[in-house]
Amino acid sequence: MPITCQEGLPAVRAEAALSPPAENRRSAQRLFAPPAGDCVQVLGGTPLRGEVAVSGAKNAALPILAASLLFEDQVALENVPHVGDVQILADVLRGLGVQIDSDADGALHAKVVNTQPHEADRSLVERMRASFCVLGPLLARRGRAVVPLPGGCRIGPRPVDLHLRGLTALGAKLRIEAGRVVATASRLRGATVDLCGPRGTSVTGTANLLSAAVLAEGTTVIRGAAREPEIVDLGRFLQSAGADIDGLGTGTILVRGVRELHAVRYRVVSDRIEAATLLVAGLVTGGDVQVCGARPEHLTAVLGKLQAAGARLTIDRDRITATASRRLNGMDLATSAFPGVPTDVQPQWTTLAALALGTSRLRDGIFPERWGHLAALARFGAAFSRTGADVRVYGRRRLIGGHVEALDLRGGAALLLAALAADGESTIAGFHHVDRGYERLVEKISQLGGRLSRLPEC
Repeated sequence: MPITCQEGLPAVRAEAALSPPAENRRSAQRLFAPPAGDCVQVLGGTPLRGEVAVSGAKNAALPILAASLLFEDQVALENVPHVGDVQILADVLRGLGVQIDSDADGALHAKVVNTQPHEADRSLVERMRASFCVLGPLLARRGRAVVPLPGGCRIGPRPVDLHLRGLTALGAKLRIEAGRVVATASRLRGATVDLCGPRGTSVTGTANLLSAAVLAEGTTVIRGAAREPEIVDLGRFLQSAGADIDGLGTGTILVRGVRELHAVRYRVVSDRIEAATLLVAGLVTGGDVQVCGARPEHLTAVLGKLQAAGARLTIDRDRITATASRRLNGMDLATSAFPGVPTDVQPQWTTLAALALGTSRLRDGIFPERWGHLAALARFGAAFSRTGADVRVYGRRRLIGGHVEALDLRGGAALLLAALAADGESTIAGFHHVDRGYERLVEKISQLGGRLSRLPEC
C-alpha cells in the first residue's frame, strides 16, 4: 500500500485518552511485525521521483512513551513510528508494569497497571540508549529506580553524568552498582540545574530531568537545556496532560511541579531526520522528491546547506521538494546542537559529499568519532581523508555498487543512499540497524522508483 501524504493533520492534539476496543487491540507482546529480511539488495542508478510521507519522530516518541510512567490514567499516542527502537522501549515499559497496545489505526495506548517493578531489564536497556529515559519518570513516580547504564549505536562516548547531576540536584540519592544506576527519593524537590557539559548540553539528559521535574515539589529551572524539536515535543505532550512548563525551545526551561498528570491523546511530531534522509536520497540519485508532513522550521540549517550546494528546493508549510538538475557543489559542514545541522544527518551528508563537485570538509562537533560508515563508503569508491573529527571528502562523478554491512542506524542509511546512487548492484547486510529508526524505509524508497528488495541474508 502506498505511503501517502495526509492533509490537515494537526501537529499537536490533546484530549482524553480512550482505550481502543478489544477487537482493535493488537498483540500484547508485539506492537507491529518486524520487517522481513536483514539484507537489502539494491540496483542503483535510478533517479528517485515522486511524493512520500514522513513518519513520526522516533527521537520524540521514545521519551514521550517513557513519560507514560508518570501517569495513573492512560496515554494515547498517535503518529508513533513502527520501528525497532519503539518495540524495545515498549518491552522495557512492560517489564515496569505498563500495559501497551496498538489499535487498528496504529496509535499506541499505554497505561500503568502495576507500580511495583522498579528495575528496567538490563538486556533491553543495553540495546538502546534512549531506554535510559525511563530513569527520571520512574524515580519521580515510584520513588525508586534501578536502570542499567545504556547501550546503543557505536558512535563514540555518550556519558550519562549530566542525567545523574540533574537528578541529584532534585534530591535523588544515586549510586552506581554492578553497571546499574540505583536512584531513590521520597519526593523530588525543585532546584536550579545546569546541564551544560564539555560537549554542550544533553538531549536525553534534558528529557530525563524534564520528565522528573513535572512531579517534583516546587520549581525547577533547567539551564543549558536542549532546544531540539524532540524536547519541545516532549514538553508539549506533558503540558497537554497538565504540566506547568515555560521556556520550551530555549536554553532555560522553567518547570513548576504538579501533583498529577491527566489522561491525554497526543500526536507525535514528524521526523526531521527521516525528512532530511529522503531529501538527500532524491539529490544523490539526481531525482525530484517531495517529502510531505515535514516541518521545514526544524530543518533550517540543513535546507540552507543544501541550497548553498546548488540543490533546488521548494519549501511549503508542511512539505519540501528537492530537485537535483546537476551535480551539487562541494561544501563545508559542521554538526552542532539545534538549530544547527544535526549529527544524525552527518553520515547521509557524507554520501552526498562523495558525489559532489570538488572537496567537502565535514566535522562532527557532537560525536567526533562518528565515522564508522567511511570504510563501507570506500567500497563504493568514495574517497576521503580523516584527521580526528574532521573529514575531507573528494567528490566522484559516480560510485560503483558493492557489498557492505551497516554497523549503526544513520551510517546504515548513508550506505543505502550510496547504493541507490551507485552503478550496478549492491547488497547491504545488517539492515536491522536501519529498521531501528526508519519506518518502512525500503517501501518508501520503492514508492519513489528505487529498485530494491529485502532478502533473508546476503
